[in-house]
Amino acid sequence: MLVVWVVLGIALVAVELHHLAFFASFAALGAFAAAIVAAIAPGAYPAQAAVAVATGAAGIVGVRPFVSRAVTHRRGERVAHGVHGGLVGSEVIALDRIGGAAEPGHVRLAGERWLAVAGDGRPIAPGTTVTVTAVSGTTLTVWPLDALDALDVPSVPFD
Repeated sequence: MLVVWVVLGIALVAVELHHLAFFASFAALGAFAAAIVAAIAPGAYPAQAAVAVATGAAGIVGVRPFVSRAVTHRRGERVAHGVHGGLVGSEVIALDRIGGAAEPGHVRLAGERWLAVAGDGRPIAPGTTVTVTAVSGTTLTVWPLDALDALDVPSVPFD
């Protein structure tokens, strides 16, 4: 059972490296703690499972909020909630020329470079402040702030 716990822990670390949500890392810690119990008491399966669950749950409930907040603060980002992570309503800067669907450009949002298209298809110049109005897959639909003001559409600031 020792090998199973170690393999599970390694798999959970790999999942965490892909997602960085700080859930799988604490579950991996629980699996490694269970591996230690398995090394000491190989036949104590209920104790191994209890240690895995207790260690993982304690980390997720007690430590994860602090780790998540510290990493978010260090990267200068905000924690975003919602279906699209709070992307809609964010104000960002166009990195290059953004056109319609045939001429996408890019914006920087939450520390990442995102593909973006202009909401009305008219070109948006680099350096223009735009608001994200929709998300389709990994492409953002953006509108220049002055265009939204002219339409009298309220924008939601990016905190």
